[in-house]
Amino acid sequence: MDYNFRRSDPLSKVCREASRTMSRRAFLNALGASVAGLAVTPFSCALQSSPGTARRPVLFGIVADCHYADAEARGSRFYRHSAEKLAECVGLMNERKPDFLIELGDFKDQDNPPVEERTVDYLQTIEGVFSRFDGPRYHVLGNHDMDSISKTQFLDNIENTGIRPDRSYYSFDCGGLHFVVLDANYRADGADYDHGNFGWTDANIPPAELDWLKRDLARAPGPTIVFIHQLLDGAGPVYVKNAESVRRILEQSGKVPAVFQGHHHKGSYGLINGIHYYTLRAVVEGPGSENNSYAIVEVLPDGGITITGYQKATGMDLAPVTAVVAG
Repeated sequence: MDYNFRRSDPLSKVCREASRTMSRRAFLNALGASVAGLAVTPFSCALQSSPGTARRPVLFGIVADCHYADAEARGSRFYRHSAEKLAECVGLMNERKPDFLIELGDFKDQDNPPVEERTVDYLQTIEGVFSRFDGPRYHVLGNHDMDSISKTQFLDNIENTGIRPDRSYYSFDCGGLHFVVLDANYRADGADYDHGNFGWTDANIPPAELDWLKRDLARAPGPTIVFIHQLLDGAGPVYVKNAESVRRILEQSGKVPAVFQGHHHKGSYGLINGIHYYTLRAVVEGPGSENNSYAIVEVLPDGGITITGYQKATGMDLAPVTAVVAG
């Protein structure tokens, strides 16, 4: 199968056709063992570099904002199309063989008015498509993931490879890199998003998670990539309300070259104090494959990052930067 992709540097977007296809990878053996010990213990990818060896390039796939539901389109959002769009993404990922695949939140949607049982069914359906990826896969929680169900219900119906099933934020290691998944789906009063008990602009990372993040980054064995649904690189409706506090922790660690985000359906890019912030365009926007969006990210040993965008996703070459440590 052939796929179109777009690749560009931050200042110009140059489109080109993919001219290479790779053979499908044999299905990886299921990783059945759960992580033992404390909840904060990071999972180690089976492909992690051995101590004392040069770090190899690490590739991972990203996809965001599927909003899958068996529902009629509303405005620019074509909910039913997301299952086929995600299947296209998974098919390409199985050919290109990234080390893992992660979705950046708003995995499913709901009816209007919502029906809890049907919402769970939509989640199970889209997770079934996602599970066709022949390798480790991970989820980031988005606000729509708790629109008519709880966090517990969401987590009970998905799988994060090697991660305890009750964890909404967590970390893992792969190829000499550390990866952190954050959950900003908390109200300002600290309550979890649950069955739509929230306003979508009230996204917060609570003190307990901030403390965990500080400890996790301190233990991180190497450069760290961060994933989150709501945005961290600004202020306003689509941003985490305490984003500045989160950024300060990332900057003080001196270990974070990039953050990958969803939520803002048009996509965006920013650079703040030595950290790249890349927001992936939403899958749900527009009908058909030509309006799909997903990407493969390659983190190079020299610190450079290449994002190969497919269909409507923007590709970029992100140069290594010197971290600016916040005071």
